[in-house]
Amino acid sequence: MREPFPIGGQTIDPGTQKTVELPLSVLSDHTKVSMPVHIMHGRKPGPVLFVSAAIHGDEILGAEIIRRLVSKLTVEKVRGTLLLIPIVNTYGFIANSRYLPDRRDLNRSFPGSKSGSLAGQLAYKFMEEIVSRSDYGIDLHTAAIHRENLPQIRADLASSAVKDMAAAFGAPIILKTDIRDGSLREAAQAVGVNTLLYEAGEALRFNEFAVRIGVKGVMRVMQHLGMLHRRGFAQGANEPVMSKLSLWVRAPSGGLMRLLKGLGDAVEKGEVLSIVSAPLGHEEKELRAPISGIIIGRSNMPAVNQGDAIFHIAKVFDPGATDEDIQSLEKQLGSDPLFDTEIV
Repeated sequence: MREPFPIGGQTIDPGTQKTVELPLSVLSDHTKVSMPVHIMHGRKPGPVLFVSAAIHGDEILGAEIIRRLVSKLTVEKVRGTLLLIPIVNTYGFIANSRYLPDRRDLNRSFPGSKSGSLAGQLAYKFMEEIVSRSDYGIDLHTAAIHRENLPQIRADLASSAVKDMAAAFGAPIILKTDIRDGSLREAAQAVGVNTLLYEAGEALRFNEFAVRIGVKGVMRVMQHLGMLHRRGFAQGANEPVMSKLSLWVRAPSGGLMRLLKGLGDAVEKGEVLSIVSAPLGHEEKELRAPISGIIIGRSNMPAVNQGDAIFHIAKVFDPGATDEDIQSLEKQLGSDPLFDTEIV
């Protein structure tokens, strides 16, 4: 029999699940703020995996992914321990804001400080209560407001363990990225907790395709780690495409933009991606692709200023084949019985 799992001054017995509220602070009007953590502590031994969302408070899509995981997973099926944190940055979530009330970015504040700023204290609490008890992590993100990302995993692929987790997740694209200073991923890696970053969708919006990729991706990683039976319900991932280079294409001038390409589209070097027009249409400029690849991010704002980032293109070996794989994955998830009860 496994030992009970300690967290937040409480203990969770093997074979049980429970939601624990971790106290964070008291606001100026004396409202108490806490961070909910749902723990599934399996009877059988296995690793501890945390899945976190809304480190940026307006990135709400990850909270929906975690909600569906809670509804679909049962503690009887889980080996090891699963920690689900749907809203890390409660302050920003309530305010529909990326940031905390002190205007700090939580994902640039790790590992934090017990007596530091509001962001520093929250980062410290997350490290002490969640990361220090974990072996692996998955951090769920979206693009910023008015931008949208194709479902993708961002990871430092120098670690074979992280690379294997990224492949198991099954997102269409794996993007090799450097770890940002002060990020959760950097702080977790520093203490030996291999962590993936999932990027998909847009801030303050739900995207069904991105949610479904996320739900199945987490379950695939759990299968990879031995936390779910390998003959379970999350099989059938397409082979993800790896990219080691990506770049943003920026607006050549200000004006009104007409998008000609969308997320997941294959583009050739020199192909026209959008057209920026003066408000009366007397002047137009074309935005062309500087490289061949796949569009993994784009702006959704039709009114642009010169220099605004419009398209994010990842260089891949065969853009056309990758485009077809993404379309195939959309059809596969659309007919997946795992999601029959979900409202699309």
